[in-house]
Amino acid sequence: MDNRKYLPLVITLAVVLILLISLSSNIIYKVKSGERAVIFNTLTGTLDKNNIIGPGYHVKVPWSDAYIYDVTENQIEETMDVLDKNGLNINVDITVRFHPMYDSIGEIYETFRMDYVRRLVIPEVRSTVRQVMGRYTAEEIYSTKRPEVEGAIKTETDAILGAPGNNIEMRALLIRSIKLPEQIRLAIENKLKQEQEALAYQFRLDKEESEAERKRIAAEGEARANKIINNSLTDELLKMRGIEATTRLSESSNTKVIVIGSGKDGLPLILGGN
Repeated sequence: MDNRKYLPLVITLAVVLILLISLSSNIIYKVKSGERAVIFNTLTGTLDKNNIIGPGYHVKVPWSDAYIYDVTENQIEETMDVLDKNGLNINVDITVRFHPMYDSIGEIYETFRMDYVRRLVIPEVRSTVRQVMGRYTAEEIYSTKRPEVEGAIKTETDAILGAPGNNIEMRALLIRSIKLPEQIRLAIENKLKQEQEALAYQFRLDKEESEAERKRIAAEGEARANKIINNSLTDELLKMRGIEATTRLSESSNTKVIVIGSGKDGLPLILGGN
């Protein structure tokens, strides 16, 4: 049997297979968990930004490029020098956690390509930190209003990054540390210490005044009670109570001598008794 007539077919199939293998990397691509992709058509120069591709294996035409984005939570840590309300230099460490909005990968790529962290997130975070801290004094930032400052930075940064066209969702913003010039830091800490001591002293004064007021009120109440009792103790009432007491004693089994009218003010006088 002459197999040479099948040789052109075998060669053709081999060439097709080689072409398919060589092109497989250009037509088959994988999107991992935590990733999203968009397709750019190099022939037409258009980006299909409305078609966001999720995890899995996908097929594309060889003349298209797949741009794959990591959409898991990202984190940056920034150390910067800022000026407070009075122009005092402050060194601050900031941590920001964020991720691109899953359904807006196309818009992010169209505006920032793959470098949205360097071109968008970092500059906006640094700018907002400087603006917010410039509204407060070093003492407020360092002590009394630190949570308020942190909240303002987070709110304003979130509004900018999440605005249409930016499409970044911020998850958290934390002020890790605030460093002041040593002389300023010691002055602030000394002032805070003195304020605490003054509050403690005022608390003791208030407590002593409250105790003195309590004693005064108790004494006035006792004096009024004694006055009421004294006013109610007439001679007739005392004689009547004395007669009642004498009567009760005379009824007891103990031996006693009762002299009627021999006591002070004519009250009975009780002598002896077992």
